[in-house]
Amino acid sequence: MSKQTLLTVAGGLLAAAALVGSSGAAAAAPAARASSTASAFVASLHTTSTIGSTVPANGDVNPYGLVVVPTSVGSLTAGDFLVANFNAKSNNQGTGTTIVELTPAGKLSLFASIDAKKLPGACPGGVGLTTALSILPGGYVVVGSLPTTNGQSATAQLGCLIVLDSHGHAVETIAGNNIAGPWDMTSVTQGSTTTLFVSNVLTGGAKAGLKTINNSTVLRIRLASSAGHAPKVLAQQVVADGIPWRDDKTALAIGPTGVGLGQNGTLYVADTLASRIIAIPNAMTRSTPLVDKGITLSSGQHLNQPLGLILAPNGDILTTNAGDGNIVETTPAGHQIATVAGDAKAGAGSLFGLAIAPGGKGIVYVDDAQNTLRLLH
Repeated sequence: MSKQTLLTVAGGLLAAAALVGSSGAAAAAPAARASSTASAFVASLHTTSTIGSTVPANGDVNPYGLVVVPTSVGSLTAGDFLVANFNAKSNNQGTGTTIVELTPAGKLSLFASIDAKKLPGACPGGVGLTTALSILPGGYVVVGSLPTTNGQSATAQLGCLIVLDSHGHAVETIAGNNIAGPWDMTSVTQGSTTTLFVSNVLTGGAKAGLKTINNSTVLRIRLASSAGHAPKVLAQQVVADGIPWRDDKTALAIGPTGVGLGQNGTLYVADTLASRIIAIPNAMTRSTPLVDKGITLSSGQHLNQPLGLILAPNGDILTTNAGDGNIVETTPAGHQIATVAGDAKAGAGSLFGLAIAPGGKGIVYVDDAQNTLRLLH
């Protein structure tokens, strides 16, 4: 990648500020397991600290998306964190409408409250903000929506991507046949073009997922993007197809989640249902989708329903487990070399969005069991 390339990996831009202020409560984290090696990024991470609560005044809970603000513009302050909430105060999934901004010291403010009735374009089903969250040039924020009416998978709709300006106002939506429950996302900006990679978890609609079905996709979207101009879609291409997903009473839907682009041009995808990491080669340039469930890079062992995914500074793949709350480090060759606890106590799908801490010395992540933003360092 050139120096001009801006990587935003599942909310993974590096901040340039201290992460934990006086509000952070530090605690010892279990050391990396025996499977770690001296080269593992997580091997030196032993302490967890709470940055702050992610609950805004309206009571939205279940933080999913996370991104670190790269540049101060509008209401955004460089080094702050944006967090998208998936649930309303009722705790019904797919009904959250807020994105909050937290300072490194944990001070919370409301960045956006999105009213489905005031959206500037189509968004089937309305608003239920997911893990898909990125910041584009000019401070434009893109967030995924997978809405429900009552928190149940039977009422889940296909949703859309919502584009907000740097003051949190919705300026456009991206919807259509290729958008089917946008669950997570990463973005890469090169010059005046931004590429989004979006994992879909509701292909064919909720009824299609009553039993496991192998038709989830990963979508590449090219956008014209620059400061002062709202992003515009230039092209779309499905880069992977046939990934398994299904409805789930507790999790709403289980399917492909975290996505991260490696320096080698390979896109890595967390296949939550199959407890594996998928590799999609030539993701930036491929003109046909990878089919038949994709290429398995690594599966099983310490991978236990991986959700969030980012790339570590050493190029390894970091994933958060829904099954046990652990963070697993896997090399680009597919070797699982280390695990460390993120929230082993809560486990069960608590960890979604995550990012690399300043200087590459830790991991910032949302903990939806506690409705907090945390740091492992």
